[in-house]
Amino acid sequence: MGRITMDLYLHNLSKRYKKASKKEKGLMLDEYCATSGHSRKHAIKVINKVKPWRRRVKAKTPETRGKKPVYCSKELITALKNIWLSCDQMCGKRLVIVLPSWLEHYGKHYPDITDETVEQLRSMSSATIDRLLSPIKAKYFKGRSGTKPGSLIKTQIPIATEQWDNTIPGFVEADTVAHCGSSLSGDFVWSLTVTDICSGWTEMRATWGKGAAGTVDAITDIENKLPFPLKGFDCDNGSEFLNYHVLRYFAHPDDKQRLRLQFTRSRPYKKNDNAHVEQKNWTHVRQLLGYHRFEKTAIVPLLNKLYANEVSLFNNFFCPCVKLIKKERIGSKIKKTHSKPMTPYQRLLDSPHITQSQKDELMACYKTLDPFALKKSIEKQLKAIFKLVNVKVTASRVAI
Repeated sequence: MGRITMDLYLHNLSKRYKKASKKEKGLMLDEYCATSGHSRKHAIKVINKVKPWRRRVKAKTPETRGKKPVYCSKELITALKNIWLSCDQMCGKRLVIVLPSWLEHYGKHYPDITDETVEQLRSMSSATIDRLLSPIKAKYFKGRSGTKPGSLIKTQIPIATEQWDNTIPGFVEADTVAHCGSSLSGDFVWSLTVTDICSGWTEMRATWGKGAAGTVDAITDIENKLPFPLKGFDCDNGSEFLNYHVLRYFAHPDDKQRLRLQFTRSRPYKKNDNAHVEQKNWTHVRQLLGYHRFEKTAIVPLLNKLYANEVSLFNNFFCPCVKLIKKERIGSKIKKTHSKPMTPYQRLLDSPHITQSQKDELMACYKTLDPFALKKSIEKQLKAIFKLVNVKVTASRVAI
């Protein structure tokens, strides 16, 4: 008996079985067991679970109804993929904000793109971007903490969580990232991350170990590079921050007994107190460098050159971020409201606390930048860095 014939026979038997009496069901079970060779218990299960039978015929291609798809050209998908990979695989809500600025430079690097494709990319919504990228995302795919408590001057540095005015640029959070691989033993490279709470402007520097002198040098370099004056510095309880070297650096030049800015620390074992910089540790450091061990001093100057130039310009001028505006508890759930995605550069231009001369400098710098050229330079320098640790670098991603 063929498969289709057996399915049809079982379907008809199941319909009669459900309406039959107890005696008739017994006869039907005997009949089915003799035909199929199944045991009686199995036959009962099979007959009771039979689904409605359908003839297996080749499906006809249905006629397409409605409007034809607009975003279906191969050129469009390729351009969107190139931009998405170059901007570190942003989500649609963030990518739609910076897509116009990326398209201004796309033709220099991919001259085959047509004006029609450019207009289609400009008119896309964030949902359309996510939908078109979903099959591409499917093809692309935490670590150790090196924070050790610095108890020497804890009593001199107050604990603070949300006492600052987050609408004024200059109040920053700081943290370090250990490039130790799978072991914290020995000496290796650390990355210092400093993030402005208001704008999201982020600077990183590399240090050899987490000594106080190296940390002060990194903080000094970052403060000189910031496009706004430093007003507050918040860190965790790590020994690289809680020491007299850092405390003397923040001392007032005229009165060494007081500080020139607000120097605070988070509560022990409360990572969310430094949530802004913790997030940047992942997006700006880990996604760029991964979890490899950097135990060669030659990597430090290479990383600092990359951090201070291309990475800083790329992240602060072309990578938007969202800010949490408010949280509201509704029953057992918490509803979060976020701002529109904006780059740190855009937030500084909109800030009334930045002078016009500072804004002019930022705009002049922005006009000289090409995000695709920055990305290519980052990839080139990463290859030189990872060559020292025998790690391969693929396009827009470190091979881990």
